[in-house]
Amino acid sequence: MSLDPTYLEYPKRAQGYDHALYPYSTLPSRPAVQWPQGKRVAVWFTLSLEWFPITPSDTPFRAPGHMQTAYPDYRHYTSREYGTRVGFYRLLDAFDRVGAKVSVATNAAIAERYPQVIADIVAAGHEIIAHSTDMNGTIASTLPVEDERALITQSLATLERVSGTRPRGWHSIARSQSFATLDLLKEAGLDYCVDWVNDEMPYAFNNGLYNLPLNHELSDRQIINVQQQSIDSYAQQVLDAYDWLKAEGEALNTARMLPLHITPYIIGLPYRMDAFEALLAELAARPDTWFARGSDILDAFRAA
Repeated sequence: MSLDPTYLEYPKRAQGYDHALYPYSTLPSRPAVQWPQGKRVAVWFTLSLEWFPITPSDTPFRAPGHMQTAYPDYRHYTSREYGTRVGFYRLLDAFDRVGAKVSVATNAAIAERYPQVIADIVAAGHEIIAHSTDMNGTIASTLPVEDERALITQSLATLERVSGTRPRGWHSIARSQSFATLDLLKEAGLDYCVDWVNDEMPYAFNNGLYNLPLNHELSDRQIINVQQQSIDSYAQQVLDAYDWLKAEGEALNTARMLPLHITPYIIGLPYRMDAFEALLAELAARPDTWFARGSDILDAFRAA
């Protein structure tokens, strides 16, 4: 008995993907991209500046890095607060020494509670990316669309009110989105998100929003906290990635992007800052380095 021909029909079958969110594309097949002044590697630091409520809501899930022991979890609460009080300002100084401009993924609660931190970010010329309301403001498909829309709206409105500028980028907690997120972000007037890690260069969704892939594997959380590797190992892996991307870009006569996701309460500790500052100095000394904010990268990419 043979199968009915309709059994093999699949209306969403297409080259590469079974969705219409963005077109199929492989990295080597794309047109060349050039960064300003002919720089080969855009080094994009994104800092997560987060406020963790001392009681996790766990709705729809508990954010990575959240409180872990019985309430009140002062141990983890105060270590996270260390990042805002101490580690972040060490990083501001370190970036200033090499003239690097970065993106800061900021919870709206940081703006409400610590407006001076926001003022210092703006004064240094860094970019603020909206990073939800606080670390209970997670997104998943079980979150009602109206609740998600309100979360995005509140985050943007608070950050705009305190900073004076409406964020252009969005970073979901744990890079988690619902089926509605991309359209809600576009509806809110955002230019890009950083949550999808399926590429190494910016790309456009079909609704007009862009994605700037924020690599997780080279984050300080992954290498130092999860894998328990040293800061020296972290720095070496960053330089190895840089060397590979530069060589690849030269071979293809195009530019590349090196996204580096860091956390003030992890990398801002005194026994890690010397190695981190040495890494920044090494990156700054390389003639093909372009320290860039996410919005700078997006604008250069769209102009290419």
